Amino acid sequence: MARRKHSGPRPSSKPLAARNPGAGGELRIIGGDWRSRKLRFPDAGGVRPTPARTRETLFNWLSFHLAGSDCLDLFSGSGALGFEALSRGAAHATLVDNNPALATALRNNLRLLGSEAGTVTCTNVDTYLSQRARQPFDIVFMDPPFRQGWLTTLFPLLDSQGWVKSGGWVYVEHESDLPTPSAPADWQLHRQKTAGQVTYCLYRVAQTAGRNE
Repeated sequence: MARRKHSGPRPSSKPLAARNPGAGGELRIIGGDWRSRKLRFPDAGGVRPTPARTRETLFNWLSFHLAGSDCLDLFSGSGALGFEALSRGAAHATLVDNNPALATALRNNLRLLGSEAGTVTCTNVDTYLSQRARQPFDIVFMDPPFRQGWLTTLFPLLDSQGWVKSGGWVYVEHESDLPTPSAPADWQLHRQKTAGQVTYCLYRVAQTAGRNE
């Protein structure tokens, strides 16, 4: 996932590290079967992967729930969270990003890794989530652009359209100087931590008999 943009008319206000314009970026997978593998991605929209320390904390939280899981990586960007999940034992990851250059890089990197366990969808996240889920996911990762109110819009869609399994997990990042948006009633805040300008949270969706399994 990434610190950046999303839809064209909604520019990002997330801080970006200084870089050589047009140079693109590099992602290093930090755990699992692809540990230390390095992947390139284009300089499109100011993408910067979720930091290694944050990823390590997140995947420690999820360590007993990754094996065989079906994951959804929204605002995928570099694919940092989706690739990390696959490396650590997820059965499948769907990576969603609306930038064609980034979507192409995600597909190329899956081929580079020799993986058929990832699916890349190039579309806006709100458009994607507005449809009813065909099959709910075990884990959803969501690191949207800051200062654009994405979580307030997308939390209800994830819940009402059945995107997360009963007992599943939702990971989100948001600005540390703003309160965490209200989550759906059956989401329980499991872990939360702040690192500089970013607060990251992991929710557990309550196990409910009437919810999609």
